[in-house]
Amino acid sequence: MGGLRRLTLRARLTMLVAVAVAVAVAVCSGASWYLTRDRLYEQLDRTLASSPRPPNGHVGKSLRNCSQTPVLDGRAPFGLIQLVRPDGTPCALEGLQMLRVDPQDVAVARGEIAEVVHDGTTTDGTRVRVLTRPVFFGPPGVGGPVVAAWSVALPLNQVEDPLDTLALLLVAVTAVGVLGAAAIGLVVARAGLRPVDELTGAVEHIARTEDLAVRIPDEGSDELARLGRSFNAMTAALAASRERQQQLIADAGHELRTPLTSLRTNIDLLLRSEETGRELPPGQRHRMLTSVKAQMLELSSLVGDLLELARPDEREPAREQVALHETVGRAVERARLRGPGLRVEAETTPWYVLGDPGQLERAVVNLLDNAVKFSPPDGTVEVRLKDGELTVRDQGPGIPADELPHVFERFWRSPSARSLPGSGLGLSIVARVVAEAGGRVSLEPADGGGTLARMRLPGGPTLD
Repeated sequence: MGGLRRLTLRARLTMLVAVAVAVAVAVCSGASWYLTRDRLYEQLDRTLASSPRPPNGHVGKSLRNCSQTPVLDGRAPFGLIQLVRPDGTPCALEGLQMLRVDPQDVAVARGEIAEVVHDGTTTDGTRVRVLTRPVFFGPPGVGGPVVAAWSVALPLNQVEDPLDTLALLLVAVTAVGVLGAAAIGLVVARAGLRPVDELTGAVEHIARTEDLAVRIPDEGSDELARLGRSFNAMTAALAASRERQQQLIADAGHELRTPLTSLRTNIDLLLRSEETGRELPPGQRHRMLTSVKAQMLELSSLVGDLLELARPDEREPAREQVALHETVGRAVERARLRGPGLRVEAETTPWYVLGDPGQLERAVVNLLDNAVKFSPPDGTVEVRLKDGELTVRDQGPGIPADELPHVFERFWRSPSARSLPGSGLGLSIVARVVAEAGGRVSLEPADGGGTLARMRLPGGPTLD
């Protein structure tokens, strides 16, 4: 088995085809040989059965004299005939040889069995087919007692010679068939495995060059075509994943550049002040430190958002019963702290959903943070949770209709909001968490101005 595994798939397929054909041809050849053998033996037995009984006078004379010396009689149409006494003594009748008496022949001579056909040999070792029948003496037309048996024999070479010739012929045919099957199997293996070779070449090319744009032919509906389509779908998914990863890295680098540049500038000014001994005015120093703290918070938030978005989509999130109304209540309290001049009005009814508690709370907080950020200082943010639908309405400038399709894209920010703090990842995280919980989220213009966010999550008003 180890040697078979070391062979190529083409070699194994060729070998299996050759072995299968060899077994099939061998079985057919063996069956043909045995069927022919049976027919030849049947023919030989019918020939023996048609042999005429020797005349009574001739039989009586042979039994009285009972000579063991073969006598050739030209009148005998068969190869060899002899008599067998009940004591097993053979008596020559016709033929060039004497038969070796079998116990079955003696049983016929004693009247124990009617007749028997068996293989036997002559005194010189020649193999023959023997038919033994009883000899009766009595009035004409009336059977008398069994007094002996007579055996007629024909040489078995009439059967064995044709069988030997047939066996040689079948062996030759089997050998030719196996060689032909191996050649045909090799051709079939090459043709059948050509798509596999193409797939192997494509995989090796991708492994060598990391070129995910390679495609293989996938015409047809057989298994290899399905394999080709699956491979093409896999490489397309990998290419899309790589493109998203590169875009994420590029966008993250772009977003990180601004706070890092500001941090470096402020820190350089502070260090230069320390090195030169020139004290900065207290107000300016305080503003610079406050700016450094704000940039550090922005970086921390951005890194956290990036880690969340970098989480594999296929990872199974933690799922448990979550009291969404309690989550909304905690998020509202945090929103009030972040917008001290705002009025955050909340009205919730019990609703329980199945999901990740931490992720759901983060999604709700992001929705409220977005509303707080765009609301005027003395504005109102209305939060409602009813029948599993959470709505957050602000009184900000609203979102133009042409920008609504982009609000949930990573790092996308409205041109009018790019001066405000944020990374453009908050709503992307909201969309991802809601999708994992089996819900949906959308933004739309609110009546009277502002923006209305709708988040719908499946669940129920009571615990399951």
